[in-house]
Amino acid sequence: MNSPKPVRTKSGSMNASFHLIGFLYKYGTILTILLLIAVFGAMSSSFLQPTNIINILRSISIVTIIATGITISLTVGGFDLSVGSTASIANAFVISMFVWHGLNVPAGIVLTLLVCLAVGVVNSFFIVKFKIQDMLITLAMMFVFQGIALTYTRGATISQNMIMPDGNFATGQIPALFGKIGQVPWIIVIMLTIVVLVHLFLTYTKHGRFMYVIGGNMEAAKLSGIPVNRYRVLAYLLSALFAAIGGIILGARVMTAEVNAGAPYLMDAVAAAFIGFSVLGAGKPNAIGTFVGAVLIGILQNGLVMLSVPYYAMDIVKGAVLAFALAITYYRRN
Repeated sequence: MNSPKPVRTKSGSMNASFHLIGFLYKYGTILTILLLIAVFGAMSSSFLQPTNIINILRSISIVTIIATGITISLTVGGFDLSVGSTASIANAFVISMFVWHGLNVPAGIVLTLLVCLAVGVVNSFFIVKFKIQDMLITLAMMFVFQGIALTYTRGATISQNMIMPDGNFATGQIPALFGKIGQVPWIIVIMLTIVVLVHLFLTYTKHGRFMYVIGGNMEAAKLSGIPVNRYRVLAYLLSALFAAIGGIILGARVMTAEVNAGAPYLMDAVAAAFIGFSVLGAGKPNAIGTFVGAVLIGILQNGLVMLSVPYYAMDIVKGAVLAFALAITYYRRN
């Protein structure tokens, strides 16, 4: 007699499918990065050159710093959409401090950080006092802060020797020391330092753990005696702070203040933060995952440029990557 053939049950098939999804959730981002490196490396001989690797790290530095601020807002169950406009304000204000007012580097940077911290105060005020949903109020404030940046610059680029409204030329100079902040290696060092510090803060301090508790269950956090509103305010202050640092570094990199210069970084920063949820199965916002997400986006952009993919198709790829990351994240949650 022939021995009966093993029958694969429906539950066994579902378990296999579940394990596959779990594996992809945990290691999919890392595998995707390795696959992209292999593909782009094979199609372009210059992709794996050390100079190009440094170029990728430099290109993701500002995105990573801004995305780190979004990551912190996500830990308390929020979502800060105003970071791009905050970066625009920082970019415009810091350059104007040099060109219009002739301040030195420390004074210009400190004043810019203080101005942008006011953005975090405004956001947290509406969220905590008026109990408006985080995403809705930061979306509204995104337009407000964008308008403030445009009004402050009068819709013009701020640069050395620019023509002022009175017809005279601006006499202030952007210090060479400031420009070094936007150059290699300092721009990369600043990015990595921020990622490490935020990772240590969220993972190994009680304040970071409290933020995760608030994001997991706000009511339970209140019943546990955690000052929820205080930590939500802190989260939005830190989000504004890192957006400001990103805007300042952007100014140091290009040595001008373009109109709404920070706005294009919002989409990449959001994508990096959400991709970070799935890195090594973290299942929560985290700084290391955000950095890995930014690396993925940077490799995609760099590789596609090398393959002469039109710039107007870039958003299709980035949007698809973000949609995939969200699909995996919310599938696991449900």
